[in-house]
Amino acid sequence: MRPLRFGLIGCGFWGRVQLAGWGEHASVARCVAVCDADPGRADALAAEFGVASAHADAARMLDEESLDFVDIVTPVQTHAALVALACSKGTASICQKPLADKLGAARAMVAGCEMAGVPLLVHENFRWQAPIRAVRDVLDSGEIGDAFRATIDFISGFNVFANQPSLKQESHFIIADLGSHTLDVARFLFGEMDTVVCRAGRVHDDIQGEDVATAMLGAQSGATVLVRMAYAGNAVERECFPQTLMFVEGDRGTLELRPGYELRITTADGTRTLTAPPPSYPWVDQRYAVVQSSVVPCQADLLRGLRGRRAETTGRDNLKTVELVWAAYESAARGDSVRLRNH
Repeated sequence: MRPLRFGLIGCGFWGRVQLAGWGEHASVARCVAVCDADPGRADALAAEFGVASAHADAARMLDEESLDFVDIVTPVQTHAALVALACSKGTASICQKPLADKLGAARAMVAGCEMAGVPLLVHENFRWQAPIRAVRDVLDSGEIGDAFRATIDFISGFNVFANQPSLKQESHFIIADLGSHTLDVARFLFGEMDTVVCRAGRVHDDIQGEDVATAMLGAQSGATVLVRMAYAGNAVERECFPQTLMFVEGDRGTLELRPGYELRITTADGTRTLTAPPPSYPWVDQRYAVVQSSVVPCQADLLRGLRGRRAETTGRDNLKTVELVWAAYESAARGDSVRLRNH
């Protein structure tokens, strides 16, 4: 079976990481073109990775190259138009999260691709982090019984704006950007949600959106999940960016995901400890190790979807995360609980 041919759109910080990740799948997927509105940036990335073609216009790339899919790693405001463009050419899309900057646009993207019979997949890599998959394995094993309460924390003083300065200009920041990950992790681990109550605020005075948020989710299973997010710039005793930490209570025990990828599972038999560090790749920036390494298994799953098998983060599935994100914003604005529609 020949490798799938793809074009990467967006040659910035995460575009480079995703292209490096695709290199781990060279036998089944090959990048033949890159595209960026800045021609110099596209040329530089193409030269670095030995990609044959560099473009400044996505429509022209799709017309001139024979592509099986495009990997869209551009600002969220461009996602809907680029997915629609690829769909009009009959080309599958892998879209970076957040899927869209408006809920209606995300729904239209999913519906449009489904109507045309063109695959739409979402690059949602947090659920593919090694420690988060390890948490899922413990929950699935039944070792701590049925989970009835959990806390998911991503609280950091790391200067996330240094590599992604455009985040300062986003009117919807931490819930849309980080919450797209953490709320998806909540769904991945504890199932679909019925309700959300959220409060959000801003600590930095030089950004447009919110940089702290707390969401309490009511799962259909009956579990309560508290998701806490912060890029407030506060000093923390042990900075562990970009690790996600957790504490899960089950009816037969507890599970804690601690800094350093350590899981502590406590039952009536005592406490056992295991570690689930991320795999190592030479291209990974160690400051982002657990996130960047998760790109590889995420892409493997997306390739399964493109080959006609089941993928976890289809456009249809990720739409549920998008709806949860916007329900959190609605709750924060109203100061009240929001009920999600049934799927």
